[in-house]
Amino acid sequence: MKETTKEIALDRHDQRILTLLQQQGRITNNELAEQIGLSPAACWRRVKALEESGVIRRFAALVEPSLVGQPLSALVMVTLVRHHIDNTVEFENRILQYPEVLQCYATTGNADFVLRVVIEDMAAYDRFLNEKLFTLDGISQVNSNFVLRNIKEETAIPIR
Repeated sequence: MKETTKEIALDRHDQRILTLLQQQGRITNNELAEQIGLSPAACWRRVKALEESGVIRRFAALVEPSLVGQPLSALVMVTLVRHHIDNTVEFENRILQYPEVLQCYATTGNADFVLRVVIEDMAAYDRFLNEKLFTLDGISQVNSNFVLRNIKEETAIPIR
């Protein structure tokens, strides 16, 4: 994930564009321009500038995991044996290769990393642990919490 070091100044048009695109990613440029109060050309230039600056990372479809055979979701806390840059880099590089890991966060607190893993069932999770996670060097501890139900799962960033 790309780290941001400098906040981008957004005017009211940029803020509105971001809010609408997060709600309706498939909106046409003409519809977006009309709702923002800009010409289609000016709106298109602003969206392209937001993409080029990294404010808009990408456009994607949000898929319902249970409808594509991936109903089990686990939050996995991983603690490393020691905090050496080689261990951390190796762990991060390997995690990037695992498609069932949807998010990986380096964290403070009891765990060094928190993963969100989506899989089809407990047998698949057992294989993930034994064939992938437990094969990585430097892991001290792995704790898993399984999601019973989603109370809130948003993707939109509040734009101020």
